[in-house]
Amino acid sequence: MTRPADGQDAPPADAERSSQPLSPLSSAMAFSLAKPPVGFLGPAASYTHQATLQVFPQERWELRPATTITDVFDQVQNRHVLKGVVPFENSSHGSVVVTLDNLADRDGRYEDISVEGEVFVDVRHCLLAAAPDFQRIKQIHSHPQAFGQCRNFISQNLKGAEIHEVSSTSRAAEIVRRNGTGASAAISSRLAASIYGLDVLAESIQDRDDNVTRFLIIRNTKNPPQEPLSANQSNPAGNNDPLGTKSLVSFTVPHDSPGALADVLGCFKECGLNLTSINSRPSLRAPFQYVFFVELGGHRYGQDGRVESALSKIRDVAESSRWLGSWETRR
Repeated sequence: MTRPADGQDAPPADAERSSQPLSPLSSAMAFSLAKPPVGFLGPAASYTHQATLQVFPQERWELRPATTITDVFDQVQNRHVLKGVVPFENSSHGSVVVTLDNLADRDGRYEDISVEGEVFVDVRHCLLAAAPDFQRIKQIHSHPQAFGQCRNFISQNLKGAEIHEVSSTSRAAEIVRRNGTGASAAISSRLAASIYGLDVLAESIQDRDDNVTRFLIIRNTKNPPQEPLSANQSNPAGNNDPLGTKSLVSFTVPHDSPGALADVLGCFKECGLNLTSINSRPSLRAPFQYVFFVELGGHRYGQDGRVESALSKIRDVAESSRWLGSWETRR
């Protein structure tokens, strides 16, 4: 399985523009413009682009594609954009580890980043190629998450094809368009097929029909408060009744202390908070030591004060901890 090297296939012109550093003055001026900038994992037609359009319509926001998820975090931390949209987890293939790694912030690069919202996209993958000949396909390009979501189709129909991981599904479509030989295919969206002029060889090739990806909206806490998202903006289904709130917390524990993880989790139980997910990533401090992520129901600044109380208790028993944000639930 090959992975994209740095600089492989130059990004589109708009992505190149978005990667140019802005001076602090330019950054401050950008946020006062009629169309504040929002970063997202590009290029155009990526599922992250589709998620971004749900919440940030182009008539009100300047959408800036980035080449990688880490680039989006850099844009937000450096205040080159007002907000960013990144994939967080898929319902059938789990967490997006690059996003978790950036939230873990092991080297202190993203100390000002906070999560302020979520967006859901129903994902329907297609097999795209430059020629409508299924038998010619020797290589498949896509994001690792897409490969994981389409295992059955690949094993049944393209068992001998080489797998090439790239930064996004729309990036895969762009590569196949440039290749143009018909021997390469992309797992991407129907929208990408339209934008990049590719044939759709197969539709809905994901393993599950209920395939959904959740995206996080991130912001820099040093930026001045902006107009909050309306329910209709972040919930295009039109349900104006919020479904509750969520918070995301990360922490580390002393791994040589018996019951250390249980002590932290017990803080949530003591405060009557429901944990909806728990993940971990290597801390890189020592082998087999971890940064834990817990998502829970409730807002840090909720009137009942339970989340804030739990955070206070965690600070007393964890090795380190960080509140990563609270937001309204959308599904």
